[in-house]
Amino acid sequence: MPNFKHFGVMLDMSRNAVMRVEEVKKIITLIKKMGYDTLGLYLEDTYEIAGEPYFGYLRGRYSVNELKEIDEFALKNGIEVIPHIQTLAHLNGLTRHREYSNIFDINEVLLIDEPKTYELIEKMFATMQKCFSSKNINIGMDEAFGVGRGKYLDKHGYQNRYELLTRHLNKVVDIAVKYGFKPYMWSDMFFRIACNDYVPTNIPDEVKQQVPEQVGLSFWDYYHKNKEFYDEMFKCHKTFDREVWFAGGAWSWFGFAPLAGQSFDTMQPALKSVIDNGIEHVMITMWGDCGRECSFYSLLHILYAIRQYGYGNFDLESIKKGFNQTFGLDFDSFMTLELPNHMTENFKMGTPITTARVILYQDLLLGVFDYNINNNTKIPYSVFAKQINCAKANAGEYAYIFDTLYKLCKVLDEKERLGINLRSAYKNGDKQKLKVLTDKIDGLVDLIKEFYTAFRYQWHKENKPQGFEVQDARLGGLILRLQTCKYRLESYLNCQIDKLEELEEEILSQLDGESLRSYSWSALVSNSRI
Repeated sequence: MPNFKHFGVMLDMSRNAVMRVEEVKKIITLIKKMGYDTLGLYLEDTYEIAGEPYFGYLRGRYSVNELKEIDEFALKNGIEVIPHIQTLAHLNGLTRHREYSNIFDINEVLLIDEPKTYELIEKMFATMQKCFSSKNINIGMDEAFGVGRGKYLDKHGYQNRYELLTRHLNKVVDIAVKYGFKPYMWSDMFFRIACNDYVPTNIPDEVKQQVPEQVGLSFWDYYHKNKEFYDEMFKCHKTFDREVWFAGGAWSWFGFAPLAGQSFDTMQPALKSVIDNGIEHVMITMWGDCGRECSFYSLLHILYAIRQYGYGNFDLESIKKGFNQTFGLDFDSFMTLELPNHMTENFKMGTPITTARVILYQDLLLGVFDYNINNNTKIPYSVFAKQINCAKANAGEYAYIFDTLYKLCKVLDEKERLGINLRSAYKNGDKQKLKVLTDKIDGLVDLIKEFYTAFRYQWHKENKPQGFEVQDARLGGLILRLQTCKYRLESYLNCQIDKLEELEEEILSQLDGESLRSYSWSALVSNSRI
């Protein structure tokens, strides 16, 4: 059996949904049952720092005492809590406060070589030292796109970006060591600077030599489905002669529903490679991009399966049986939770798409993605709704999550082709059909309200209240917009206006291929500036 020093789960607590302390404790007990020994908490600015009142302001940040409580509970249960902070990029939450305007280079990337940058970073480590007993810490450093090309360029002129990165890294590591930490970092920027991508690359030896000996490198990947890719990436990482970690993904960040197929299809080859290459540190990330709409509990079956892969067990039937024995829950019932993102009944499991978000949020009259939806077979959301509702009977205490996604499917079934059909009836001059379709809008609004009520319950059960105001704005805006669409349509039907400009335009393809993969809410609701 493979021997790991860490095999953990990382929870994203920085994308609006900050889990309640009691819920984090519950997660700890669940992952312990599966055989995990580590919990990562991803904290961008969602923790308090003494003397920094705007750090995590109105974001549901954890207090020092809350993080201590989590850490102490985890210790009693044999789980090590490793903080994951950011010391270079991904600090978007701070960019809105003028108090931090002088420490940003470009976008959400910190300004390297600026003394106040390191004053803040030192406060980060001082806080982490107060909160956590673990000496391990993830210092971020990932996806620092444009580093050295904004305010830094204006102040200092062009500099070699490898030199910038490693100089900053050495300063951060010195601070980490000062506070007794053993840091590790996401490794992608070494590769991105070399070839603008995160693929096997020859990193210059002089760069590797500048990487501090104390820092580990975490290779992350959630996309590739061939073992050879992971083998090559581990080979590249080992040339640094530093401790190597691997971070895979339990797909929780593509809207309201989990993606089990994508998780399984990537993690099987990844963990086979991890085992073959003797990687001793593994973290399964659960991100929350775009507001973290997906419940982490909807991925219990995924986490269980991935941990079994780590034991070398890839037999699905054995995994299903073990999940039932461990939790008294049905594996196949949990598999229905990814149905909202399926394209057709014959949809191939594992393709990362956000169909549910696209159909839910895209504008009824503008139809930003209608071209792509119209080129696909009708998605059987009514069937999906029935399957999820039936599975709810086997969901135990997690039935409320099934209820949320059941009601989402009912919305999607009604909304998927409503805009397409409205446009077609308008173009054909069929006012009778247009009237019938317009009258469906009130029923759709009622379904959205039912979904909203279920989702609101789910959120407030699991998370702090801060962050849900974004969901209120999105779903409330959706309802108001539908009412405006009805107003526009009725104005046309009652001859108060002679045309609908929104429906006059031809709809163009927004994507390459047929997958509906837009992350951004703003890109779904409008092509205008938001």
